[in-house]
Amino acid sequence: MVRDEQLLLAPGSLWELAVVTARQAAAKGAFQPIATTVQHAEQAGVRFVVRMLAGERGAAAAQAKEERATAGTPTNVDPFLPYDPDLFVAGITPQHVCLLNKFTVIDHHLLIVTRAFEPQDEPLNQADFVALAACMAEIDGLAFYNAGKLAGASQRHKHLQLAPLPLDPAGTPIPIAAAFGERARPGQITVLPALPFRHAFAWLDPAWTATPAAAASYLLAFYARMLEETGVWQGSERPPRPYNWLATRSWMLMAPRVAEEVEGVPVNALGFAGSLLVRDPDQLAWLRGYGPMNLLKAVAGSGA
Repeated sequence: MVRDEQLLLAPGSLWELAVVTARQAAAKGAFQPIATTVQHAEQAGVRFVVRMLAGERGAAAAQAKEERATAGTPTNVDPFLPYDPDLFVAGITPQHVCLLNKFTVIDHHLLIVTRAFEPQDEPLNQADFVALAACMAEIDGLAFYNAGKLAGASQRHKHLQLAPLPLDPAGTPIPIAAAFGERARPGQITVLPALPFRHAFAWLDPAWTATPAAAASYLLAFYARMLEETGVWQGSERPPRPYNWLATRSWMLMAPRVAEEVEGVPVNALGFAGSLLVRDPDQLAWLRGYGPMNLLKAVAGSGA
């Protein structure tokens, strides 16, 4: 178990390190932000932010990400072993480092990556949550995990992600939160009536960020229960079925996965926060007609 005294990250340093690293990496051409324009699609009272690839630059970066994803396997190309030193933000624990996301649509989007190879479809563990909690205590953002290719994982090397808020630069910090309703008593795992897809949800005690080790134990307990509640994993079969996991300082959400995309529109964990990516105006028009909440229902299964 990772203890607080083993943390390598200096308190209060992560955001500044991320900003400086992003500026330097951009100057060196070390990372390729995916150029997009911000659009929206509404359904069931939720105004989803939809980023659409912008011209040749956006398409080229998206293609490069796809090519790296199809090449990245444990037996050939692993972009995290070794990781690009120009994308290194900070060491977090003896087991994890923090890197900039090379292909990003959100500024200062961070990856929490295991130093040694672990499969992306393996369950998260105490060490993963200690590293994540240390970063979430520094940056108020959306943490998420794409468990397996069907859930939108682009790499097979285990990594969590932390996206600073807001997800929608022209709207709410996390669009899907409009469907959550009034905050309830923390500590209970439930389903939310306004979310039509299969899921488990819990409000969290805001005091969980007191120390990374304590926070890790708190988050891990909810996470393990959600794996069972959603039928993703009962603790024996390996690996778990594909799923997306999301958390902020206030809540946690898990959705199982039955499909990777619909009509060419892919969904990863960000989709369940109300943030989607489309290729062109035709896909945007399709999404608006089909409905973004219906898209989540199609890839996660019905909540009924």
